[in-house]
Amino acid sequence: MKIALCFIINYEHELNKENIWREWIEYNKDIINIYFFYSDLKKIKSKWILNHAIPFKFVCDKKTSYYHVIPAYISVMRYAYNADRTNQWFCFLTDSCCPIISPLKFRQLFINNYQKSIISYKNAWWNVNFHKRANLYKLPTKYHLANDPWFILHRKKIEYIFKFIKEQRKITEIICNGGLANESLFAIILYYYNQLYNTDIINKSTHIVDWNRRSSPTSPHIFKEANERDLLFIDNSLKNNPYTIFIRKIAKEFPDDIIYKYIEYTQTITNKDKYCFPINNLKEPFIFKLHKVKNYMINLLLKLIVISVNILLLYIVYSSVKMLTFF
Repeated sequence: MKIALCFIINYEHELNKENIWREWIEYNKDIINIYFFYSDLKKIKSKWILNHAIPFKFVCDKKTSYYHVIPAYISVMRYAYNADRTNQWFCFLTDSCCPIISPLKFRQLFINNYQKSIISYKNAWWNVNFHKRANLYKLPTKYHLANDPWFILHRKKIEYIFKFIKEQRKITEIICNGGLANESLFAIILYYYNQLYNTDIINKSTHIVDWNRRSSPTSPHIFKEANERDLLFIDNSLKNNPYTIFIRKIAKEFPDDIIYKYIEYTQTITNKDKYCFPINNLKEPFIFKLHKVKNYMINLLLKLIVISVNILLLYIVYSSVKMLTFF
């Protein structure tokens, strides 16, 4: 059972806090896969990002922007879905996102909620006849929905998305042509298949985001200074939402040491350059162990098949050479 971190990067093609991400991921690397969607491979300077960039042939050819980003979602989503059948959680992230809880707490959240999705949704709060975002005015009132643009979906919910965009192409096109579709499309799809109000959907935000101090009409506050108001907002968000995992938008200037305090790393006595967490003390559900055994057996079977095929080919070549020698 694994988690797919699905990053969508654009513009500078870098993570504002790559160093923190790399360290944070390391502790749960046994259950995390990393995928990057990008607009221009040549702009990526980080070898780490390049190593986790999805193959170019899976990158959609449509220009990615905040107003039209759904093709990027679908591209990285589809690749991550097919790349590893054990991916159960799909976390959608941007270049300005950053973890804000410890790796241990993240692992615990996954163990406790691996069968669920975490996505905040509600009815559209804007006048759909005035603001044409997601073209909701063209849809029945029951579909006038909004969702957080960055969230976590379970594998089964991803399958509903693939099904919808395949079978309801016209509706998908209408929504996407309206702009800001990523703030409505996913709630609409889940509602369409009677999934939105199920008990396996947790209606909570996974990201800390401050919309009260907007940096622009369509962009939330950018955390730069770590001033008193910033820290108070972060503290309250973590206190009031147990499903908080990430924060956006974090600027490069935001002090790393502040983030480290929230992540709560615990240094070991023997090696101050490494950190330890009592991960072994976490009790994993039996299904986790079952999946590990299942995947081990499948991988072993695949290796045996490859070895058998190679032996067969060698035998055929040997027989052919021997026959030619005979004649």
